[in-house]
Amino acid sequence: MENVNLLLKEFIEYLQLEKNYSQLTIDSYEHELKTFFMFMDEQAIPSINEVTHQDARLYLTKLFEQRFAKKTISRKISSIRSFFKFLMRESKVDTNPFAQVSLPKLEKKLPDFFYEEELEVLFQSVDCSTPAGQRDKALLEIIYATGIRVSECAGIKLSDLDQHLSILLVKGKGNKERYVPYGKFANQAIHEYIEYGRKKLMGKQNHPYLFVNQKGTPLTARGIRYIFDEMIKQSGMNKHIHPHMIRHSFATHLLNRGADLRTVQELLGHSSISSTQTYTHLTKEHLKKTYLAHHPRA
Repeated sequence: MENVNLLLKEFIEYLQLEKNYSQLTIDSYEHELKTFFMFMDEQAIPSINEVTHQDARLYLTKLFEQRFAKKTISRKISSIRSFFKFLMRESKVDTNPFAQVSLPKLEKKLPDFFYEEELEVLFQSVDCSTPAGQRDKALLEIIYATGIRVSECAGIKLSDLDQHLSILLVKGKGNKERYVPYGKFANQAIHEYIEYGRKKLMGKQNHPYLFVNQKGTPLTARGIRYIFDEMIKQSGMNKHIHPHMIRHSFATHLLNRGADLRTVQELLGHSSISSTQTYTHLTKEHLKKTYLAHHPRA
């Protein structure tokens, strides 16, 4: 079989340089394509150019037989389809055998979110008497105030904050930047953390990142998730939490209180408004529940 790894290398460079994808996304593409190359070996397909539509359908069938979730299968097929699309652009192949492969229809699952009363319990449960507690409160406040992703939160530097104007410079997916305002509660929590908690946690460390762990080194996305798990335990709430729920809550609460969809799209950093429209389903559900609970003839 031809050296598909050379084609993969070119594709990865394209994802890095032209698409500005994150390393996590690029690693995912690389894994899916290497798995597909193993399938080519098993089927004795000697060349990328000789992959047919029937081969693509057979690969899809194999994924179903392995009982992958529909969302996972869609991601795998989309990765390979993008690879062939790139190869066509570079005149390496004549056709894209995955172009007409039907992806499994995904169930529309509404995002989990907190009601405002639940979030208040979470805020009240944080012990701000310790440096770590001051950090945790600042984490919770800034994610809820801005709706940023966990990876974006982990990447915040001190220079990204304008505490006077209460505005945060967020570096999002594909290195796209956006400015997001935040309110007085987040501003106060961040100020207290920077002045007291962060200095104690930093020790002899010296780096520009806002959020740090107990050793003073930059807090990772995994570290943030662990902190949120601990918050739920301390709050006594019988609920599974992930930081993205705070982002979902940010969007849902804004829309519930009358914010327009375009503004929420810009704040979230969504490239397509269809991603933001998911939250309108949540607000409709909220309206329906409120109506049924309070209307005398519901």
